[in-house]
Amino acid sequence: MKVSDKLRQAEASGQPYFSFEYFPPKTEQGLANLYDRIERMSRLGPVFVAVTWGAGGATAQRTLELCSACQGVFGIETVMHLTCTNMDRAMVDEALAGAKAAGIQNVLALRGDPPREAENWTACAGGFAHAADLVRHIRAEYGDYFCVGVAGYPEGHIENPDGDQDFEHFVAKVEAGADFVVSQLVYDASKFVEWEARCRARGVSVPIVAGVLPIQSYQSFRRLAFLTKVGVPDALRERLERAKANDQAVKDLGVEHAVEMVRQLQAAGVRGVHLTTLNLENSVQRVLETLGMGTRRAQGTGPVAAGSEPAGSGLSVAARAALPAAAAAANAGAEKRVWDDFPNGRWGDARSPAFGNADAYGAMLKFDTQGASRVWGRPRRLEDVSALFARYVCGEIASLPWSDEPLMAESARIRDELARLNRLGYWTLASQPALDGVASADPTHGWGPRGGYVYQKAFVECFVPGHVFPAFLTRLQSAARATYYAANRRGDFMTNAQHGEGTVLTWGVFPGRAVVQPTLIDKMSFLAWRAEAFQTWREWAAMFAPDSDEARFLQTTADECWLVNVVDNDYKAADAIWDMFE
Repeated sequence: MKVSDKLRQAEASGQPYFSFEYFPPKTEQGLANLYDRIERMSRLGPVFVAVTWGAGGATAQRTLELCSACQGVFGIETVMHLTCTNMDRAMVDEALAGAKAAGIQNVLALRGDPPREAENWTACAGGFAHAADLVRHIRAEYGDYFCVGVAGYPEGHIENPDGDQDFEHFVAKVEAGADFVVSQLVYDASKFVEWEARCRARGVSVPIVAGVLPIQSYQSFRRLAFLTKVGVPDALRERLERAKANDQAVKDLGVEHAVEMVRQLQAAGVRGVHLTTLNLENSVQRVLETLGMGTRRAQGTGPVAAGSEPAGSGLSVAARAALPAAAAAANAGAEKRVWDDFPNGRWGDARSPAFGNADAYGAMLKFDTQGASRVWGRPRRLEDVSALFARYVCGEIASLPWSDEPLMAESARIRDELARLNRLGYWTLASQPALDGVASADPTHGWGPRGGYVYQKAFVECFVPGHVFPAFLTRLQSAARATYYAANRRGDFMTNAQHGEGTVLTWGVFPGRAVVQPTLIDKMSFLAWRAEAFQTWREWAAMFAPDSDEARFLQTTADECWLVNVVDNDYKAADAIWDMFE
């Protein structure tokens, strides 16, 4: 069924309604666990679900697989995102043909963010310059088969400072043949209400659904606010600043704010909201329960209960294995639903559907070429890179190509050691000090509910130049207390971890709960990040002329260096990890 028809039916009922958005997980285990989550959340009764699309089709196979399962297995009307970024006509047509073969009839046509190596967005050869062009193409090739949605920007698109011109571009998208609109998230309900009124006054008559994102963590809030440039009311920002050291308090505030936003929207006559889940469940469910909107579907009525699978869905082995368990998991206890609610740092649990969720919603390289050179310089020697990383660790610059925010507060206590390592040529990307029973309410190191204690092992993740790596590896192999993972750009990989076992980095003990282990590293999570880490070298090099000394140096360095993660398993020996670096 077309989503536009479902939205009109929902509007005609006079009752509030909602939809969910997911992104394709980075790992097979994450995807399998997301199926559990979607089955439970489908019983809340969303009008539809949407699945995001990576630039240039980076997640094409997994996006289509996830859409196929949502549509054919879980019986939820599904919207597949489709972007123009790095997509020529042949790739777009292949994606649309795959969607049609899987029984997917709804597409959200988007231009997408600029490629990470590009200074400005430009259409690829044979591609589309604007979302309106993509809408027209879908209509020309498929007629009315697809129900086509487009994005709306209540506060304007970040790349167009002319608000009136941006609004006319939006109207042009709708007039090109759009059937419905999903708005970008807002934190101020009045912004959406005013924008929707402007749309109606301009003659936009298709259904418009308001985007709402319950704040899940302080770090993800800051990152998304930075990437989208969405306005944040002063009162909300101040409350988040006061609560930022308490993960549970941030989640509670996120639920409270989302509930209040939806109530304000409903009071203004806006019945539909599109909830961005970040592949997490608990906060979204709490929002709906508080609003009285989460009416569950009858048990055993969905396709999963019947054990069905869509023909030609192309589900992976892990997905097929997960489907029979999904129906039983729908009735699992609350503990299972919140096991990954407290990710602590980049190395979240790779089994979680939300693993890498910040990276799924934006690029890391946001500088233009001149801005990058001004902040990061023009590296031509290894010493230039060492000096750059040392300046970042010391707080002299606020970002690196691999990190768009300053050094986190918890690493400040090891700042001197990190600066020493970087000057020696170990270019640190992530780190944490050892902790032995710090109160969960600690403003720097605490996380999770109040009244608990948190523990963590010291670890350092760094790039190691090729000529330094052999001696460093020898030291790691002789350190009995250390666990290491190492890989290079060519795909060579080595570790001393036992086969199939992960290394827990962070854990917490809280009243009335089992021990929580939100942060770990294993081969799967390390390799998932390795690809992105080495890709960033290429994107940094692409900011310089291809034949320049800087581009050649960065490419060569990326080809020769290793990405290494070192964990000191003795968390009571706070400073012992530094002995492994010379």
